[in-house]
Amino acid sequence: MKKAIVIGATSGIGKALALLLAANGYKVGITGRRENLLAKLDNEKPDSFYYLPFDVTADKLEENLNIITKQLGGLDLLIYSSGVGELNSALKIDIELPAIDVNVTAFNKTMVWAYHYFEQQKSGQIAAISSIAGLRGSAIAPSYNASKAYQINYLEGLRQKAKKQKLAISITDIRAGFVDTKMAKGSGKFWVASPKKAALQIFNAIKAKKSVIYVTKRWQLIAWVLKLLPRFLYERL
Repeated sequence: MKKAIVIGATSGIGKALALLLAANGYKVGITGRRENLLAKLDNEKPDSFYYLPFDVTADKLEENLNIITKQLGGLDLLIYSSGVGELNSALKIDIELPAIDVNVTAFNKTMVWAYHYFEQQKSGQIAAISSIAGLRGSAIAPSYNASKAYQINYLEGLRQKAKKQKLAISITDIRAGFVDTKMAKGSGKFWVASPKKAALQIFNAIKAKKSVIYVTKRWQLIAWVLKLLPRFLYERL
């Protein structure tokens, strides 16, 4: 039986992924800050889930990851589905910093822990939900977009590292568009997917060991436009 950890499984895409993994024969370690929601999810499939409540920004992140991995009896897949992002047109520092804490610092610590674990094991898979927002900057959410750009580049670096070391470690970068969760902020949202639909596309990409995917798939068109749009035009938007 394959074993997975989903970080940020209390709601949204993380919860949908945890349920989908369990339905497909995985033993799943679920984490998040809200113990009551983890316990509720655990009750749905008590033979499939192990849960451990913790905040990814806490000092004992690596210790907690070791604990839940031991409970699972090993690890084949780690999914980072935790994220923070708020609109911040007023550029208030107390809104900017939480995105850095979760999307950069905690993300980085998790990636290093997971990579070293799979490096010793000689195999494994890391999947992280970044965002299409990481392709360009944003006037109304500068910290969020920048933090997602960090994730995209960091995952690419890990992918390159694994290939140089000739290790069977797969790195999947999940660049999400709008999904119907609390993370989808602002007006003018379009192509909004349900967490269940997003999770299914992500699960299929993980099985196929894809390097980069857009969720839903049509967001690849937007990504293409964003990459080609000249800076002088983009900065006027």
